[in-house]
Amino acid sequence: MTRRTMPYLFVLPAVLLFAAFKLYPILASFRLSLYKQSGGVETFAGLDNYARLLDDSLFWTALGNSAVILAVQVPLMLALATGLAVAFNSRLLKARSVFRLGFFLPMITGLVAYGIVFSVLLNQQYGLVNWLLGSDIPWLTDPLLAKVSLGLALTWHYTGYNAVILLARLQTVPTELYDAAAVDGAGAWRAFRHVTLPGLRPALLLTTVLSTIGTLQLFDEPYVLTGGGPDNATLTIGMYLYQNAFKYFDFGYASAIAYALALLIGALGLLQFKVLGGKS
Repeated sequence: MTRRTMPYLFVLPAVLLFAAFKLYPILASFRLSLYKQSGGVETFAGLDNYARLLDDSLFWTALGNSAVILAVQVPLMLALATGLAVAFNSRLLKARSVFRLGFFLPMITGLVAYGIVFSVLLNQQYGLVNWLLGSDIPWLTDPLLAKVSLGLALTWHYTGYNAVILLARLQTVPTELYDAAAVDGAGAWRAFRHVTLPGLRPALLLTTVLSTIGTLQLFDEPYVLTGGGPDNATLTIGMYLYQNAFKYFDFGYASAIAYALALLIGALGLLQFKVLGGKS
């Protein structure tokens, strides 16, 4: 063993693990997407599984549901996270560590566990929310309210996580910029617009891309909270992929959905880098 070959020895385990548990499944699923299974027999189908997506109304319903969550819940969550990060960074806020910990705690809650908690809280007959409101609002059985309930659960779980990322970036913004803005007569709002937001741009880009990926792969929360219902109102792409693979055992079609989803995420990621990334 020489000094030149020693680094390759250290990276070899990681490369082997990546090849076994990442690269091979990716290539195998692409192969599956080109085949159809019938009676335990595989037949080559070319791009038929991808063409099937275009005429699959349930696929477009799932895609539309994911798009609605992405367009409504993600901006709302990131706006709340930005406000929280600014508050966490303020010297006027006492016991900042306690508040930071309190808002980050939902993140360590298991996805299935908090989905079950929200399903109990929002139960129409026995839920705590309806008991406090003195009503019988069908949070999980009305198509629109089911989407709202799912958005509330996601916002509760992920806002603190994104706020911590934004706070880490905010603490790198030089205080001299705020002092210069104050000398120029800038108020709190103008300082936020011209100092805080530009300083947060890299972190906002990161949280936007991560939230986009997470939303388009959403599975646990709708699966536990609503089961994709009512009437497929909360069916997401992740759930539809799961149903085709492990309920109908149509692995070829499920793999095609996975690759279509990967292409969509890649395209949105590039668009977000183009819009929010700036010259850097």
